[in-house]
Amino acid sequence: MRWPAEVRVSETTSAKPAAGGRIAARVKSLSIFSILLIVLLASTVIVSIVVGLIGYFNGASSLTAAASARLVEVRDARADRIEALFGTVEDQVALAAASGDTRQALRDFTAAYDELDTGVDPSTDAAEAVTVEDWYHERFGPELAAAMGDADEMDVSTFLPTSRAERYLRAAYTVPSESFADALAVDDAGDGSTWSAVHRAVHPYFRAMTERMAYEDVLLIDRDGRVVYTAYKGVDLGTDLIDGPYRMSDLADAYRLAMNRNVPGDVVFTDFAPYVPSLGVPAAWAVSPVVDDGQVLGAIAVEMPIDAINDAMAVDADSTGLGDSGETYLVGPDRLMRSNARLLEDDPKQYVRLAVAAGALPEVAELAARNGDTIMLQPVTTPAVAAALRGESGVVTAEGYLGGDQLTAYAPLPAGGLDWVVIAQMDRAEALGPVDDFTRGLFLSTAAIVIIVSLLSVVLARLIVRPLRSLRDGARAIAEGNEGVQVRAGFGDELADVAAAFNDMSRSLEAKSAAIAEHERETERLVLSFMPAEMAERYRKGDRAIATDHQDVTVVFVDLVGFEGASAGLSSTEALEMLNDVFHDFDDVAERVGVERVRTTRQGYLASCGLAVPRVDHARRALEFALALQEVVDRWNDRNGTELSVRAGLDSGRATSGLVGQARVVYDLWGDAVNLAFRVSGDQGASGVFATERVIERARGHHRLEPAGEIETSSGVQRVWRVEPQ
Repeated sequence: MRWPAEVRVSETTSAKPAAGGRIAARVKSLSIFSILLIVLLASTVIVSIVVGLIGYFNGASSLTAAASARLVEVRDARADRIEALFGTVEDQVALAAASGDTRQALRDFTAAYDELDTGVDPSTDAAEAVTVEDWYHERFGPELAAAMGDADEMDVSTFLPTSRAERYLRAAYTVPSESFADALAVDDAGDGSTWSAVHRAVHPYFRAMTERMAYEDVLLIDRDGRVVYTAYKGVDLGTDLIDGPYRMSDLADAYRLAMNRNVPGDVVFTDFAPYVPSLGVPAAWAVSPVVDDGQVLGAIAVEMPIDAINDAMAVDADSTGLGDSGETYLVGPDRLMRSNARLLEDDPKQYVRLAVAAGALPEVAELAARNGDTIMLQPVTTPAVAAALRGESGVVTAEGYLGGDQLTAYAPLPAGGLDWVVIAQMDRAEALGPVDDFTRGLFLSTAAIVIIVSLLSVVLARLIVRPLRSLRDGARAIAEGNEGVQVRAGFGDELADVAAAFNDMSRSLEAKSAAIAEHERETERLVLSFMPAEMAERYRKGDRAIATDHQDVTVVFVDLVGFEGASAGLSSTEALEMLNDVFHDFDDVAERVGVERVRTTRQGYLASCGLAVPRVDHARRALEFALALQEVVDRWNDRNGTELSVRAGLDSGRATSGLVGQARVVYDLWGDAVNLAFRVSGDQGASGVFATERVIERARGHHRLEPAGEIETSSGVQRVWRVEPQ
């Protein structure tokens, strides 16, 4: 009863190798033609895919790293600008608060304000009240409602003046002005009041301060909290920051804090917040107490310059390298912008569309577009802002405030003691654009290669009728870079002829490879001997119009004085060897100090610092180089008994380097700095190192300087100095 089962097991077990044998038999039965096609096609596709994936991931990683580094650089540069702006404002406000003119102006305005508060005729006071109230309802209220995006008429009763002096100043200065600019231009309302007389005397000073620093306003506040002066004569002129309608404003808080501290030179900064006197436009303040002999007279307040902040954060695509999508902006602790969005300035309609799509309220986005300002309007709730508000800094890829993947560099910005953050970002797609182009090109090239390889495989498969192992091994050896590969010739048949031809080819390739390698080495040494490596690379690629503009370099032209006399008794060959030896020593000094030789002639040695490698201290290096050449020539004289000397001319400025000529190419340098260096050297009869004023200013070294005359240039007269080491 068990025998049939055993038979079945045996049959089942033996079936597996039979199936495997059939598969192996099918593979073995494939012709060389089929195998060659499969191998070539599979190899081509696999290699293309692997190379493409490696290239994509490496390219994406490299471009992301480069873009991240650039964003960090731009972010830090904008942060430095904002901190410098706050520092400038702080110094300006502190100096103004400490000025005797400011102290006297505050005293005079306070006394004049008290005089207006008690000396106005009642009938005149009533007429002014009617005029001012009508102005509030007919002009200020509608303008404020429009600026705040409110379609309904705004109740302005809470903003009406409460004191006689306040009402008088509004009637005399605020109401008659058609705009803030008109109010700033008025020195005297012509009312004959003491306040107007004081205003006529001091307003030009504060107006100049406002205009030069681009402040939104400058205020003087007495010790009782009354705004006794404003540059723009808005509705805050004469108001009481203690009990008036703006007592809850950030300006009032900063005033109280500055007065409570009572520290001369102390400046209190506030963050941006909507400010009614500016028609709801966000305002930030810098307030400093005005103290005289320990007595607090009041305070001076300036409204921070919004345009200056926006200018400091503006992005130029060419200089920053952030492309069309890059921008930098500031965000406050409430996650609202403190500077303008770039897209709002470039395309307001597109900004509104993207802002609403990203979650902003339509009325808020439209108000920002209408006012041309996103300060305190555009929310930014991105992970980068959240991390920066926690005190972190770095680079992250995440969705931006207007949507889309953004590569973002973030960092906290404690300028003015405010909890702001600075952001620099650009579209990830733009940053990785070259990788996407590479991927598309790879796909197309792979498809073309597959087609070409298929055709070639058909041709080769028809020509090759049997395995040629020796030829295959020899070809592989040559493909791996081996030289002198030889294969067995066979026994006189067609295969022997192929093998002999292969061996001849291998020997020929070996000889040609050696000759080509030697020729390439000689050519490389020759080209690099008279042009920089960067230009040599462009020249090898076929570029013949090669020129590079350099905005700030230092040019040195050296004349070897006495060479004609020293070489008078020498043959041409000996004189040339002598000149080459001297210039070889010059080249050693140039390489040591970072100066780049441009060209040498029998008449002189032309070099520059800052051409191929931009250097901040190019003037110092060039001057060090010229002074070192004197020591080189002195040592040469001691060794050879000659009386050579150096006459060098130096100038800093713009220059252009490039290749001149077609059939015979010469690397040369030209431009204003080159011309002036030649003139500085040529106009001096004596030996020594002569430098223009531009070089001396940039070098900032400790050298002995002697006036050596002046040179007339297209940009003006340049003084020339003879430089001696300290």
